[in-house]
Amino acid sequence: MTESKRIGILTSGGDCAGLNTVLRAVVHDAAGRGWTVMGIEHGTQGLMESPPRATRLDPSEFDGTIMRRGGTMLGSSNYGNPFAYPQLDGPDLDRSGEVIAGYKALGLDALIGIGGDGSIAILNKLAEKGGLNLVCIPKTIDNDVSSTEVSIGYDTAVEVATDALDMLQPTAASHDRVIILEVMGRDAGHIALVAGIAGGADVILIPEIPYRIANIVKKIRSIQASGRRFALVVVAEAVPNEAGNKIVQKYAGGRSAYGGIGHLLGDRLAETTRAEVRVTVLGHVQRGAAPDARDRLMASIFGVHAVELIAQGKFGRMVAWQNRQVVDIPIEEAVAAPALVDIDGPVVRTARQLGICLGDE
Repeated sequence: MTESKRIGILTSGGDCAGLNTVLRAVVHDAAGRGWTVMGIEHGTQGLMESPPRATRLDPSEFDGTIMRRGGTMLGSSNYGNPFAYPQLDGPDLDRSGEVIAGYKALGLDALIGIGGDGSIAILNKLAEKGGLNLVCIPKTIDNDVSSTEVSIGYDTAVEVATDALDMLQPTAASHDRVIILEVMGRDAGHIALVAGIAGGADVILIPEIPYRIANIVKKIRSIQASGRRFALVVVAEAVPNEAGNKIVQKYAGGRSAYGGIGHLLGDRLAETTRAEVRVTVLGHVQRGAAPDARDRLMASIFGVHAVELIAQGKFGRMVAWQNRQVVDIPIEEAVAAPALVDIDGPVVRTARQLGICLGDE
């Protein structure tokens, strides 16, 4: 008989496709071992409350329907580092002790944290401070968590961006337009690069490769000279202007996020090429879609492996995918540095050989 355990699970940071599929895998595997799974609401914020906001997850609620849903049924939060929690008035507070107390109040034997590199780093710091038994699963549409070839949510985000290009191409061709698609990508250009290649883009701009407007203009004019009167441009939201400054949008409450480079680029190209330019910003559409087949598969594999790590007593580990195998690595290794686009790698080389302009030449 396997010793009964009580494990918690939470989703932290921005939502993405595949999170509910991870929950399904964890709940069913744990139930088969006779374990109890507590779903913690809204990430670490649920653990800060007294009593903690958590619900026992029953396997009967996790049939095949749940994994078709985007988002996360537990809710999430990308606001409020527990070590420096913002206040409306006054300095930030260290509320890490409240999170640790919440873990202990629930009587947890282990915690599974599903998050991106920032969330995982915070969870690991909490685990070290409070002696928590932590296992992490990488999820981010940006696919920038180190030491794993794929993170939950990335594949679906690429599919959404590729579908958008498929739908924009006919209208670009019908009206002889240059259409710019701005996609997410906080600091890495994986979505823009891969979707741009798959969607037949003429120009792809990513944060890792500096660009000049003159090079983009040259590409568009060469397309026009060839007899084609339209073009598709994909740009990641974190691409800066030519001066190297990131374009940031301010929101109520003092929060900010990348966004606006598409419109800035559109204005410049309209001025310099005299083409009719339109801009589409995908934004959170990339996060909220139903997970595609690969995200459902990887989420299931990652969830099962996380439970196995707990059964083996292996903590401080993050589940990863390497060389077509599920593995686990130290969390410190996973968050040491972001996994940016390899500008000398095969995907960038493929784009160049296809004649796609990356803005640097």
